[in-house]
Amino acid sequence: MNIIIIEDELPARAKLVAMLREINPALQVVAQLGSVNESLEWLNKNREPDLAFVDIQLSDDHSFEIFRKHPVKFPVIFTTAFDKYILESFEFNSVDYLLKPITEEKLKRSLDKIRKLEQHFFQGNLLKLVQQQPSAKGRLVARKGTEFVALNTDEIAYFFSEHKIVFVRDFQGRQMIVDKNLAELESELNTQTFFRINRKFIANQKAIDRFKPDNGRIQIFLKPEMKEEIFVSKETAPEFRKWIGN
Repeated sequence: MNIIIIEDELPARAKLVAMLREINPALQVVAQLGSVNESLEWLNKNREPDLAFVDIQLSDDHSFEIFRKHPVKFPVIFTTAFDKYILESFEFNSVDYLLKPITEEKLKRSLDKIRKLEQHFFQGNLLKLVQQQPSAKGRLVARKGTEFVALNTDEIAYFFSEHKIVFVRDFQGRQMIVDKNLAELESELNTQTFFRINRKFIANQKAIDRFKPDNGRIQIFLKPEMKEEIFVSKETAPEFRKWIGN
């Protein structure tokens, strides 16, 4: 497995390299990078690695800027001293989130998690995990914490976006994160079952508890319940009425 490390603190970088070599000498650290600009330059010139360990706060910016400017297909393990970035990290192929100081035990658990995901989900191809699409069989992979959950689409009540993160909630009330935006989900879901209520919500027909007119709009009440008020716009209301009637 070819690995890159993006870390601006040299002692932390050296310690991580040493631990990786101690855990498994077959792991190859092919690049050690210290800034957003250096990382972008390397990624533009080299073949993508199999895995990256990435510190979030680098000398010239947050490492998220790397992936905004150069979208990647390889899995990423973020490393940081702060837990406040965990939700944002899910936007960028995050497979795990390690809080510093990183110990050998934490690192082993993280690598074991990757191996298990490869074996159980994707027969050795972790890339499929971070790019998982809902299949023709109607399944979707979501994240709950650092675990992955395979959901049948008939278990899904609705999707909603909040702070640029897309969440899925099932009929049991469980809430998980999806590595897709609502536009992508809308194009992949069965339109007879799911409806794009507005820019924030896609709902399963079975999740529509009730609805009522509101000055040309339609107010939607979902189950499981959402605390915020949800409306279908005047422009979309006729389409919604046709969909719910079918």
